[in-house]
Amino acid sequence: MTNFVNLPSGLELDPIAGLAAALVLGLIAGFVLGVLHFKTLRLVSDRLLQGDMSAVALQLGRFAVLGMALFGLAKLGAVPLLAAAAGLIFARGRVVDGGRPRP
Repeated sequence: MTNFVNLPSGLELDPIAGLAAALVLGLIAGFVLGVLHFKTLRLVSDRLLQGDMSAVALQLGRFAVLGMALFGLAKLGAVPLLAAAAGLIFARGRVVDGGRPRP
């Protein structure tokens, strides 16, 4: 059976347990990253509207953190990366919509 996650040498997981761990890790990481990323978006936009150019540094920091986290998840394998992308999209919907249900 195929390993779904790239673990350091010496660590072994049952393939099904590895898949489940990769999915859970990716979803949680993606959701947390998404909430932080999209909540700081309002801060950046408010600062830019006020003419505060320090918002550019904050924007670059947002992208850097997100990029490094997704790179780290990609090093674990495709399953954690794709699960993180799903968590990120779910978090975007929650934060941007304010948790309101869609009609």
